[in-house]
Amino acid sequence: MKILSASQAIPVHIISGFLGAGKTTLLKHLLQQKPEQEIWAVLMNEFGQIGVDQQLLPQDQGYAVKELLGGCLCCSSQLPMQIALSRLLSEVKPDRLFIEPTGLGHPGQLLEQLTEPHWQSHLNMQALVTVVDGSRLHDRDWTQQNLYADQLKAAHIVVISHTDLMTTADHAALTQLQTEYQPYAQQWLFTEHGQLDIELIKQDYRGSARQIQPLLKQQQITRSADTPVVIQQMPYHYVESAQGYQVAGWKLPKRWQFNFYDLLDLLCEQKDWLRIKGIFNTDQGWKSFNFNPEQFNYQSADEGIDNRVEVIYQQSRDWLAFETALMQCRMEPEK
Repeated sequence: MKILSASQAIPVHIISGFLGAGKTTLLKHLLQQKPEQEIWAVLMNEFGQIGVDQQLLPQDQGYAVKELLGGCLCCSSQLPMQIALSRLLSEVKPDRLFIEPTGLGHPGQLLEQLTEPHWQSHLNMQALVTVVDGSRLHDRDWTQQNLYADQLKAAHIVVISHTDLMTTADHAALTQLQTEYQPYAQQWLFTEHGQLDIELIKQDYRGSARQIQPLLKQQQITRSADTPVVIQQMPYHYVESAQGYQVAGWKLPKRWQFNFYDLLDLLCEQKDWLRIKGIFNTDQGWKSFNFNPEQFNYQSADEGIDNRVEVIYQQSRDWLAFETALMQCRMEPEK
């Protein structure tokens, strides 16, 4: 009997992707590459109450497939996921684990959960994979959805599926997409019919260069303290760096509401940026903002899990003035 120990942390692959992207097809081909003597396990998450995908995967000896039905394991209560994962590890003792979140999930949040200290001696997280349907890249109504963008940004490896069905418009959209996401330093792979060498995704997860900090105003108050502040909940500010680009972002509690027109004015008056993306709970409803130098796009959005904004830029900036103005857009601010 195998015993799970700190020296035997299991490689774990998150295979994410939007609805219909081809996650299960890719996963099926990856599972076919299992060495005969190993046991591989799969934890699948179905948003509904009836599981279908499990029946599409190998049921042979040496494989263990468990489904978690109802809701999203990424952003609902962590307890069902923790229980299901713990049972899978203790009962099956797999040599490799694959997790397929629902297409409506937020894989970045799942990765944050599984890299918490209590999992680190058991799970060796691999680079997060997001599958993108290449044959739908031309459809901007599809690719501009906030959830689609969240999944793509969370990826360390982007797998473009259905490449055999891509049109000229799809290829042009792919080039634009790769340029747009260049700051995130992702690896892009391509597959037909889900066929991909598993060696290409055997890459240890490397934590982002993201530095989570208190809000800048709070940093001014606590700057004299000798001990660093540990950020455990929103609101917070963060910065990331990759390939000469800088990303400055803020995550704020979902319950905070902002004045839409004040917020729009603030975002429109910013200068020297490459990209501004955000989603906010406003007095006009939930709104998403997707600005590039050629277009200022904003629209109604589904309810988000929090308020957030990111600004991509190449020149160093003092963000205190921006944060101060952002807080002034908040309705009923704290006294």
